[in-house]
Amino acid sequence: MELHYTLWQHIPFVSILLPLASGAFTSVMKPRWARRWTLTVLIIVTALSFLLCMQFMGGAEGYNFPMGHDYEVTNEAAKGAIVNEIRVGSLEALTALFFSGIMLLSLMGGMKKLDEHIDGNKQSLYYVILLLLTAALMAQVYTNDLFTSYVFLEIMTLAACALIAIRKRGRTLVAAAKYMIMNLVGSGLFLLGIVILYDVSGHLLMEPIRQAVANIAVTGQYAQPLTVVIALFAIGLAIKSALFPFHTWVPDAYGYSTPTSQAILSSLVSKGYIFLLIKIMYRVIGLDVIAATGIDDILFVFALAGMIFGSLSALRQNDVRRMIAFSSVAQIGYIYLGMAMGTEAGMMAAMFHLFSHAVCKSMLFLAAGGLADASGNSKLFRDLRGAGYRSPIAGVAFTVGALSMVGFPFLGGFVSKLNIALAGIALDPVRASLVLVTLAVSTMLNTMYFLRTVITLYRKPLAGATYSVQRGQRGFCFNAALVLLALVNIALGVFSQTAVNLITAGLRMFG
Repeated sequence: MELHYTLWQHIPFVSILLPLASGAFTSVMKPRWARRWTLTVLIIVTALSFLLCMQFMGGAEGYNFPMGHDYEVTNEAAKGAIVNEIRVGSLEALTALFFSGIMLLSLMGGMKKLDEHIDGNKQSLYYVILLLLTAALMAQVYTNDLFTSYVFLEIMTLAACALIAIRKRGRTLVAAAKYMIMNLVGSGLFLLGIVILYDVSGHLLMEPIRQAVANIAVTGQYAQPLTVVIALFAIGLAIKSALFPFHTWVPDAYGYSTPTSQAILSSLVSKGYIFLLIKIMYRVIGLDVIAATGIDDILFVFALAGMIFGSLSALRQNDVRRMIAFSSVAQIGYIYLGMAMGTEAGMMAAMFHLFSHAVCKSMLFLAAGGLADASGNSKLFRDLRGAGYRSPIAGVAFTVGALSMVGFPFLGGFVSKLNIALAGIALDPVRASLVLVTLAVSTMLNTMYFLRTVITLYRKPLAGATYSVQRGQRGFCFNAALVLLALVNIALGVFSQTAVNLITAGLRMFG
């Protein structure tokens, strides 16, 4: 039986193939043309993702898009065959829109600094890396096959490591080595989990695995290997996404790379790993099976600890980049907290915070780079005094991002924390109390280090300090990227219900 798809249903395939194929052509282009082509591809992928979102907002149903065949398998002997497949729903479309849009704005915001940080003969290679990373993110969002997830997981890891190492300095090379070592450990654990799960289920496609796992849960056969699989997936992806206490590579990797790399690593790469884990929890294993193993309780404890210790580490920093990096550790804890609740409300809160944090972190790192440029290229707080006046758009953007992270009303971060609190209240009394108390303490610590930074930006400079105002002006693309990121953040706060509805509908399609 032939399978027929309308034109818009091919968007996910195009969103993966276009940046993947473009990488080969971009590698032989001159840097100027490589930059233009990369921007064009990112604009196209973002526009296509927006059109896909509109289809689901108009009532479209989720669908599977088989790769490599155009017929339904009717032969019983062939039903176990490995067939790659794309799975598309409203949550995938929304996630692809955020990932591609933030990738585009991160490149725009840090584009002017690439000439300073990267040798001219390597700039085309940098754009190849961005395109490969975009393709890997799109594949992680859409794929319905565990092994394909692993393949693109490795592409993401290698591309992210290259984003750090391409700025050839001693610290960046050390940071890239740390990143590679930790992430290869995570990848190895994830691959081992796939091998064991394939051995007990006989499938690599997610939906057949889910059926096999349900049978295992009912019969009790292979219960211990299944518990090991869940632990391997959770720990492997927790390492790669920097959940406490696996976060030791974060400060150097985020702090010493180029502004575009900082924005992409903190806002997209870690979120790609988390989205894959959410997909596995929903579509491959099942929340009830995970709850029966108790692994969600372990993630719950790590998440609470990350929210506190990440914030305490951020509070002790004197470098704005490292402060933002340690803040990411705390915010990753928020996302895992929602996931560890094991409820639809908790998972929705986790996904919303994933989007909100991705927007904020890209904006904060880009703005911090502009503020440092206006302060003699120093990232130390004592030199950032008055930087909000020397680079006004960066100062306002940083303030918006900081207030959102604190949880100021009408911003995305406020809705995130509200959703997490509401989801926590529905838990048993002990867990609910832990969620609310930790959320309150973490928010207080967020307020201390973010508002300290904002106040510093608008204080009088140190006596005798002079800075060139021109160094704080990075041009139209930098300013436009910050303005658009700030507007998205505000939109997440004011029009949050639209995103909540898409996320909720998408999670139900996941199952």
